[in-house]
Amino acid sequence: MKTNQSNDPLIGALAAVGAYTLWGVMPIYWKLIDAASAQEVLGHRIVWSFVFMIVVLLVSGKLKRFFTDLRAIVKTPKKLLIITGASIVISINWYTYIWAVGHDHVVQASLGYYINPLISVLLGVLFLKEKLSFWQIISFVLAFIGVLMMTIQVGVFPWVALMLAMSFGLYGLLKKLVKMGAMTGLTIETLIMTPVALLYLFYIDTNGGGAFTFTEPKVALLLIGAGIITAVPLLLFATGANRISLAMVGFFQYIAPTIMLILGIILYHEPFNHDRLLSFILIWVSLILFSLSRTRWLVRLENKLFRKHSNSYAK
Repeated sequence: MKTNQSNDPLIGALAAVGAYTLWGVMPIYWKLIDAASAQEVLGHRIVWSFVFMIVVLLVSGKLKRFFTDLRAIVKTPKKLLIITGASIVISINWYTYIWAVGHDHVVQASLGYYINPLISVLLGVLFLKEKLSFWQIISFVLAFIGVLMMTIQVGVFPWVALMLAMSFGLYGLLKKLVKMGAMTGLTIETLIMTPVALLYLFYIDTNGGGAFTFTEPKVALLLIGAGIITAVPLLLFATGANRISLAMVGFFQYIAPTIMLILGIILYHEPFNHDRLLSFILIWVSLILFSLSRTRWLVRLENKLFRKHSNSYAK
């Protein structure tokens, strides 16, 4: 028993690294399904995620828990409204990501997931009345300057990055308001969106515009697999988050956008000039500062700075 407990941090770390690595290499998978539109890929991703999660719940013996949670949500209109909002928001996030990969915006997608932690904290300040430290405010200013530089110097407003960061941040906020297990939560969210996805898939299939055909088994299998590659990283993440500290989870989360950035530049040859590099450097510095904002030496430095400032006013 003790051996199992002592292995928990290692298992948790490996699971978290696995989750973020899979999220990082996901653009490769979406690039393989270029025969289907982003809307169709999203539809299949929702439907097959739901099917896969039902199988997982059945195998793990948690199907009864799923129905219990579902009944509790249906009986509480406020919770049902929030979880429906979360379903819509994560669908927007998935669609934006698939579209971005298909339209050669992998670098910008990576930017979105770099600034996501900052957006999440900002939403916490606005809606949960959380407070920012001095260094966190500085990190926000640096990130804002980085995004502004990209808009002015590169001449491209990074709407893909901001859409991804905002939608995923809002999704996290809504999930926080309705506390639910990762497995049950994903199953209910995909259940809510599955009827809409099925209607859309039926519509494009009857109009001859669907890519899911038995004459193209490779594409069909990849579309079915979209559900698996959606669920597996989330399950790994849930396993990791329960076994390691929040600080370690926060450190690992930069694995995914870093892999995306490398893929965008090296594998897909997306533009990454001097101006974009400067913008990313500012954002990386802001993230380092944000990650270290609660450390003892930065808190001590903040106290010294404000003590000197207050003493100068006293004089």
